[in-house]
Amino acid sequence: MEKQAGAEDLLLEMRDICKFFPGVRALDHVDFRLRRGSVHALMGENGAGKSTLMKCLFGMYGRDSGEVLLEGEPVHFKNPVDALHHGVAMVHQELNQALSRTVMDNIWLGRYPTVGGILVSERKMIRDTEKIFESLGIRVDPKRRMGSMSVSDRQMVEIAKAVSYGARVIVFDEPTSSLNDREVEHLFRIIRMLRSRGCGIVYISHKMEEILAISDEVTVMRDGKWIATEPAASLTVDRIISLMVGRSLESRFPEKTNRPAEPILEVKSLSGRYNPLREVSFTLRRGEILGVAGLAGAGRSELLETVYGLATRDGGVLIKEGREIFNRNPREAIRNGFALLTEERRATGIFGVLSIRENATVSNLSRSRVGGLFLNDRKLRRDTDWAIRAMRIKTPGQRTQIRTLSGGNQQKVILGRWLLTEPDILLLDEPTRGIDIGAKYEIYRLMIDLATQGKGVIMVSSEMPELLGVCDRILVLSGGRLAGEVSASDTSQEEIMALAAKYV
Repeated sequence: MEKQAGAEDLLLEMRDICKFFPGVRALDHVDFRLRRGSVHALMGENGAGKSTLMKCLFGMYGRDSGEVLLEGEPVHFKNPVDALHHGVAMVHQELNQALSRTVMDNIWLGRYPTVGGILVSERKMIRDTEKIFESLGIRVDPKRRMGSMSVSDRQMVEIAKAVSYGARVIVFDEPTSSLNDREVEHLFRIIRMLRSRGCGIVYISHKMEEILAISDEVTVMRDGKWIATEPAASLTVDRIISLMVGRSLESRFPEKTNRPAEPILEVKSLSGRYNPLREVSFTLRRGEILGVAGLAGAGRSELLETVYGLATRDGGVLIKEGREIFNRNPREAIRNGFALLTEERRATGIFGVLSIRENATVSNLSRSRVGGLFLNDRKLRRDTDWAIRAMRIKTPGQRTQIRTLSGGNQQKVILGRWLLTEPDILLLDEPTRGIDIGAKYEIYRLMIDLATQGKGVIMVSSEMPELLGVCDRILVLSGGRLAGEVSASDTSQEEIMALAAKYV
């Protein structure tokens, strides 16, 4: 481990932090130190305690023991607002924004600039917002409604909000999970700028290459404990994986055992009424994993949503096993053997206040009914047990609220939910977003197992290595149109990127 930073270099110090949840020791005597003007990566599998540690810092959770020092002074933030006023900001993986309000409303909510201390000054709000955006190189209209923007643009607004507080410590929790390569480089420029100003950056990510590219130091946690802190320059991907999972992973992707066969789905000239999709045609084979690549705004998520009936179709035909189907809404799509895992887990995937059992079984309650009216508790328990075992979900029990689980375990619950419906075609939108390397491997293996059983899988992903390592073929969308179709075994990242830029 690198020698301890001098006291004058320490911006933030967390000592002997413990945190307990019912049935779970989430943090077990964890130490963490952040130096001024540095980027310190925090890594570990889902459930390792990374986000919990930062939420204890940010005042979202009360710590059970331990102390926090900010520039040498003990602090104990009562809530996130208190943390912000002390110069500690956090950009969360799951965005929690007022989508019906404007960009500038979201940035200045609760601290609007006023004239005479009474009237809100919209002119000053616009001017201050534009000044922050200009300093960060962000091109977003301050008056635009937040809900009308892409996830990546909303992420950039959240970063600008953190900067607007003049934060000395900024925590980034999976900040690139919704960004393409160009946006990631823009984010890195912002982080380097903040580092040069003396800010301390805590960077939580599962993306190994990113960590090695942007970090000065890396701390690895496992099962709520501190495992190691090492200089990023001395680390390799294999070393990080070994520290995270306690063993080496010989390959990042499982062996492909599936063999694509006859067509299970034909999509002809598919267009969306309120989205950019235009005349997209392709075929999905039984036993195939079909990838979908493209830049942000290319129509990748919209493709899955339109096939599933979540978005309105303006034209086109769906043919499943030789028979035309319509999928006018999700209920009809489920009856036709489709399942959709959406990109934004918190907004459109989980029911946060409900238990794991309720979340896992909600899409397939019909098989647990007795006499068409009542639910059979034994069958619900059995189905939930299957999902927990099959997906290796880390949870104290079935009755645990799903919002208390790590992001990766929430994702596993949703996958288990859809597998209980026994779909023929599984539509996955960024299925490994914000998930650690070990959990990713499990999901890849599950996808390959499903394809081996004769299911058809369509996966949207922003990670090129993932598409190349798991898929059989890859569709590349550009500007809402199909720019090309390539074999995963015979293509390259460069060819895919060239196709993605074809109609931009």
